[in-house]
Amino acid sequence: MSNQSELVLLSVQEPGIGVITLNNPDRMNAWSAAMSKQFFARLEECRLNPEVRVVVITGAGRGFCPGADMDALNQIRANPAGGAGPATGGGRFSDFVSYPKPIIAALNGAAAGVGFVLAAFCDLRFAASGIKLTTSFSRRGLICEYGSSWVLPKLIGMPRALDLLLSGRVITADEAMQMGLVNGVVPGAELMGHVLAYATDLAQNCSPTSWAQMKKQVYGDWEIDVDTATTNSIQMMNASVMGADFQEGVQSFLEKRSPQFAPFSG
Repeated sequence: MSNQSELVLLSVQEPGIGVITLNNPDRMNAWSAAMSKQFFARLEECRLNPEVRVVVITGAGRGFCPGADMDALNQIRANPAGGAGPATGGGRFSDFVSYPKPIIAALNGAAAGVGFVLAAFCDLRFAASGIKLTTSFSRRGLICEYGSSWVLPKLIGMPRALDLLLSGRVITADEAMQMGLVNGVVPGAELMGHVLAYATDLAQNCSPTSWAQMKKQVYGDWEIDVDTATTNSIQMMNASVMGADFQEGVQSFLEKRSPQFAPFSG
């Protein structure tokens, strides 16, 4: 088993990509309280590091995250009153909604239970062909855990979300793509190259300040009416045209060069 101090790894790659790797391959990166604390600590490091513009989450070895560590679940089963589940500690996946930088899941292997919800809360998801995904909660006598009842209907619609949640059935990467749950499916050997190329394009050519504002709009507008959303966007647009990134975005286009956007500060 991986050393407890190294359950989650972080590397920063040019041109500003923070790669967070779940690192317990002997257990297919099963989620535990210790992993949760380390994961959210690495995520916060990426948020505070101005050199990191895009975050990529993946798993070591053959798995992404098959759900909660079964040893932990068995302990909870034996002592239900003993404490909260293994995904507690350090933060919540709903924190992704207010996270100012893009978060991309590179699903290199199976994603189930809490691992499925982790992927669902990422802004974008790319999957290796042939992998399997499942919510699994109903087959363990559980409920829609970790905010899955909020995020999944918004990603794929109510009927499909209820299908996956009520049945707990296993779907393939291809079916996830058909549902709109993942943004792309590529051969496993090409997955990280594909995701890193996508992240590189974002890091080199897009404004971090724009991303932060766009995420506020996209996630925030789910909860308000269209007129309010439109009014808010006009106010934000008027402010954005006064900013340095707008000046640089237009100037770089006219000069036919890559833009030089400053890191997000906020």
